Amino acid sequence: MLTMKLCFDPVLREVATPVTDAASVRGALEEMVAVMDEQNGVGLAAPQVGISQRFLVMRDVAGPRNPGEPTDAPILKMLNPIIKSKSPELVIKEEGCLSVLGPEGPVFADVERPAAVTIEWTDENGACHTREFTGVAARIAQHEIDHLDGILFIDYLSSAKREMLMRKVKKRK
Repeated sequence: MLTMKLCFDPVLREVATPVTDAASVRGALEEMVAVMDEQNGVGLAAPQVGISQRFLVMRDVAGPRNPGEPTDAPILKMLNPIIKSKSPELVIKEEGCLSVLGPEGPVFADVERPAAVTIEWTDENGACHTREFTGVAARIAQHEIDHLDGILFIDYLSSAKREMLMRKVKKRK
């Protein structure tokens, strides 16, 4: 069974390597969906479970969602996702992460991101996809793709805000 890696684990700061064989990660994709659902998450990137490869799972959430609220939105499995374009419009929304936990669960902070992104990826069967994501789905996709590049949402915060948030994380440790 895959286990969550927390923000001090070095695997979360690595740039993940591309997936060369979709069949080789199918089992991990299924396990990641189970881990994500067990944690009431909406996205999970391979590095978060200790696999330094470029794949992720995410809920294709259409509308607004409260943190920690479960969803039955469809699941997307993305191998080697690439953000092809970003909208000039930026939106500030609250984000949390299953790998950045305080004493009572994920910690949250406002993060500015493009409102829409166009992403190209391959699915677990080798089919290629290109799609524009907006709203919550755009935020989830960007957050998870950041994980593939060794970036955490806390990296977008001011040093003062990040330090305050990390104090909560260290209390859990």
